[in-house]
Amino acid sequence: MSAVRRFPRVLLLLVALLPAATLQAATATDPQAENMLLLQTASGGWSKHYRDKAVDYRRPLDAAERAALRAHGRTDDATIDNKATTSEIRYLLQAHARTGNPAYLQAAGRGVAYLLAAQYPNGGWPQYYPDRSFYRHQITFNDDAMTRVLELLQDIVESRDELALLAPQFGSEAQAALERGLDCVLATQVHIDATATIWAAQYDEVTLLPAKARSYELPSLAVSESVGVLRLLMRQRAPTPAQVAAIEAGIAWLQAHRLPDLAMEKIDDPMQETGRDVRIVARPGASLWARFYDLQRQQPMFVNRDGVQVAQFADIPNERRVGYAWYGVWPEKLLRSEWPAWRARQGMPADDTPPQARH
Repeated sequence: MSAVRRFPRVLLLLVALLPAATLQAATATDPQAENMLLLQTASGGWSKHYRDKAVDYRRPLDAAERAALRAHGRTDDATIDNKATTSEIRYLLQAHARTGNPAYLQAAGRGVAYLLAAQYPNGGWPQYYPDRSFYRHQITFNDDAMTRVLELLQDIVESRDELALLAPQFGSEAQAALERGLDCVLATQVHIDATATIWAAQYDEVTLLPAKARSYELPSLAVSESVGVLRLLMRQRAPTPAQVAAIEAGIAWLQAHRLPDLAMEKIDDPMQETGRDVRIVARPGASLWARFYDLQRQQPMFVNRDGVQVAQFADIPNERRVGYAWYGVWPEKLLRSEWPAWRARQGMPADDTPPQARH
């Protein structure tokens, strides 16, 4: 019997000798991860939508949907908005750890390659890539998009949790991209009258000036996103003097622009078009921050859906009051515990800001 004819028998014998658990692990799948494989775009990223709805990886895809997703020429609307791409990379790596399925690791690697390719030379990330339509080409901190990318890259650099699997392949590139990204973070901190403040939600990718996105998202200072940026900077194990200065300036701005003794209430109100409303009420000891502050007076900014700035929160139509987070307490934990702990780690003296300014 020739060696060629003997090979199938030898292979069958080897397979028979493998433990059952090994065979199961080699073919094990995860339903959500399988959907992620199908929905990954040609560029390597993921969209936040499928068939005009938010992606739901838990929903089984029928045969026609799977065939359409495998077809060539599918629209590539990959993005980092709404946690897209970064969340899929993390999930696929977790699924690989559970199942040993190599396809999940490979897809996660393609996702990281997509993030590296999407980065601008100045260190910023657009909201979408390769699509550059509308405001999608702008450097985007909105909803923590770019911040989340930098967190993921730093996890690779530090071989943290499941991201350690990608460190051998992407560690060096991730380190370089992270450094460029942090430089961009410093370059985009908004200065008003030569004083460093916080960050905008999105920027022109060439001028690095705050830019407009949706009609009601005018160039402004963005509190929620700035909290995420500050946490990223405070994560750096050996912060540079420039990073320390950026942190201290951002914290000082948040302290100075706290709205004391105010709270937000969500109520039922049948007299309103939505049947609901949001109101701001006096509450001793409470704190609020507006989502946006204007770039001139650094005061809370409210904008109608048609892009017209209004004088006060109550002037926004009801649909906009209840449909958008105009107020919040995003900096509370940062100011109360995270920043003091960071200062202690840096060997810096305790802050002497009055306690009420940190609540």
